[in-house]
Amino acid sequence: MQTFTRLLGAFALTAVALAAHTTAAAQTKMTLGHNAAPGNPKHEASLKFAELLKARSNGRIEVQVAGGAQLGDDVPLLTALRTGTVDFSANSQGAISNVVPEYAAFGMPFLFPNLQAAWKVLDGPVGQELAKASEAKGLVVLGYWDNGIRHISNKVRPIATPADTKGLKLRTPPDPVTVDIMQSLGADAQQIKFAELYVALQQGVVDGQENPLMNIWSSKLYEVQKYISLTAHKYEMTPFVMSKRSWDKLSADDRKAIQEAAAEATQFNRQASLASDQKLEGELKAKGVQINHPDLAPFVKATEPVLAKWTAGPQGEFVRKVVAAARAVK
Repeated sequence: MQTFTRLLGAFALTAVALAAHTTAAAQTKMTLGHNAAPGNPKHEASLKFAELLKARSNGRIEVQVAGGAQLGDDVPLLTALRTGTVDFSANSQGAISNVVPEYAAFGMPFLFPNLQAAWKVLDGPVGQELAKASEAKGLVVLGYWDNGIRHISNKVRPIATPADTKGLKLRTPPDPVTVDIMQSLGADAQQIKFAELYVALQQGVVDGQENPLMNIWSSKLYEVQKYISLTAHKYEMTPFVMSKRSWDKLSADDRKAIQEAAAEATQFNRQASLASDQKLEGELKAKGVQINHPDLAPFVKATEPVLAKWTAGPQGEFVRKVVAAARAVK
């Protein structure tokens, strides 16, 4: 009888241990931070990634998505990724270029004629080289999401020629290429956090800003901007990256599940970005915003010094690779 009792006790302890292990596995929680508003393709793709990863890991991995800069804007999120306090981020090309300078190459003025051309380059050899440079800085690239083609909005006047930007106070992200582009057009470039941009525009701290239509729409910047000029001066990606510290702790199966979920979320994001670009011009006009299509030739000419500066700089070799790849897909 005592032997039987001991066996029952052993079985019970084993069952408790197994249950605890299963519970612990089911409660693996990770965080994903970004600065976009609900409805933005960046946010929707983040939710899709969390959904896909939970399914592929049989519920073992749950990702909490914190959008709207709840965990900080892009720059502090990158610090958190590198220290391992945040696991994932749908970040920004400009902010990450301050950590991995090679990202700046993809922001050269008027580099890509459309989104599909940018994706071809990002999915090719230079995108792979960029991923290696990122990993060396503690960031694992899971996909190159899309942040669209950028345009200028303001409350003063339509931008029909580069001369129309002179004297305008325009907000830019913490991206040296964007600053160079705006300054080459004669604007007074001022850096303001995206989470603070609406209020800055509303209060007149700056006259305008530049962003893809999807960001103007989802963050309701059209409420405090009268004019949008489709300058298409710059492409910008959304690097979807993971903390290497977090990555190194994972099993091979978990890494595979993350990569598969990220690949599917990348396609989801890109298609959502493309769809938003195609429909938002009409929706913004319906909100009372005046939209104009300037002749881009003078803008291309005015920004030529930006490309010359960057090809002569420390990242010049990689810039030339990206430019060559971009021209090859046109």
